[in-house]
Amino acid sequence: MAKQTEFVREVADMKADFPQWYTDVVLKTGLVDYGPVKGTMVIRPYGYAIWEIIQKELDARFKATGHRNAYFPMFIPESYLKREAEHVEGFAPEVAVVTYAGGAELAEKLVVRPTSETIICEMYAKWMQSYRDLPIKINQWANVVRWEKTTRPFLRTSEFLWQEGHTAHATEEEALAETMQMLEVYREFAETVLAVPVFVGRKTEKEKFAGAVATFGMEAMMLDGKSLQAGTSHYLGQNFAKAFNMQFLDRDGKHKYAYSSSWGVSTRLIGALIMAHGDQRGLVLPPHVAPVQAVIIPIADHRPGVREKAAELFSALEKAGIRAELDSRDYSPGWKFNEWEMKGAPVRIEVGPRDIEQGTVFVARRDTLEKQTLPMEGLAGSVSALLEEIQKNMLEKSRAFRDSHVVTAGDFEDFKEAVNGNFVKCGWCGDRACEDRIKEETAATARVMPFDEEASGTCVCCGKPAKHTVLFAKAY
Repeated sequence: MAKQTEFVREVADMKADFPQWYTDVVLKTGLVDYGPVKGTMVIRPYGYAIWEIIQKELDARFKATGHRNAYFPMFIPESYLKREAEHVEGFAPEVAVVTYAGGAELAEKLVVRPTSETIICEMYAKWMQSYRDLPIKINQWANVVRWEKTTRPFLRTSEFLWQEGHTAHATEEEALAETMQMLEVYREFAETVLAVPVFVGRKTEKEKFAGAVATFGMEAMMLDGKSLQAGTSHYLGQNFAKAFNMQFLDRDGKHKYAYSSSWGVSTRLIGALIMAHGDQRGLVLPPHVAPVQAVIIPIADHRPGVREKAAELFSALEKAGIRAELDSRDYSPGWKFNEWEMKGAPVRIEVGPRDIEQGTVFVARRDTLEKQTLPMEGLAGSVSALLEEIQKNMLEKSRAFRDSHVVTAGDFEDFKEAVNGNFVKCGWCGDRACEDRIKEETAATARVMPFDEEASGTCVCCGKPAKHTVLFAKAY
């Protein structure tokens, strides 16, 4: 018999030490391990399986909105970054640079891709000649390197995986429409697949992407009351087009600069899943993104017929399109229960001699820990319905938690009292000095200016008339 461990006792108390709880969960569930270079991570098969599902779901949405996949080099001439002043200033502290390769010092330093606006715009400038070549709508799945000082698996690492979409358009209206369309694609995905409700809106000038005209983002609330930026969509205007001479001949016979957008999400979404849904037992995965939606655990599998019946039920689930696993490893059932609870499998199915006699199975759902018996006849249909019920319940539960942690503040004292563990909705005058003061005194930052909130009242910091309504929070 293999060595057995009581998994839950190895996880820190999430209420007492949420960061340690998070680290324990990502390591002990086999999502990641630390890489040999500080700040890097090895994404293990279970963690990568989640990323593959995220990729599949998003890729289908990208293609449905007219985007095609391509790949661009990860080494970018340093001079490219310097062409757009705001862009290079924004990324300079995080850039990794190659100065020596092939046994010799390079004539020009190479930047290891922190993001790809520069190299992609350089290529788009070559490819577009006339308005007939537009729009260009390309996405790439890639890795990026940002040399972070403080790292944590999935949330902030020196290298991570992501997708980045880049588009070029003939008009400002088309580029803006693209920017907003992709923000909505992200919002819908976050809520229907990840079961994570998000606030969407515009970022302040301080928080926008370096080189963008405007940045729009989605913010999710984690169980410790902090915000996580889950995705962004940027309207770049003609900033990069002018820096890279991205021109086309329009219908009126005049050469014009294109308008562009870029948008992306990353493996940070896995961190969002963990921190938005987890509990003291470990992961709680929404069925739509769980690598294993239903696990079958044989009980007393040395008894006649148990293994055969478990295999039969497993086959029925698979044929119904359910991501199922039959756990026949040499561990006790109790050990397996603990492990699959920690790994967040939405449904656990137990099959033993007594169950076979009665024609039923014992089913436990991970989200509520409730248990029930279901008939073996038609089990695949019953499990499919249960998975959808779990998915819906997880979204509703997460939304209720988030909404109960949104506090409106009228003045700075109210703000300071409310900001720990909440989103704070308040008025802001639009002055950078007030935004800076709020961060300095509370560690909270402006997350988004919600689209559906009209400015009213006064600035929470200085008392002047408010120009915007903003959601502030402490954030990852």
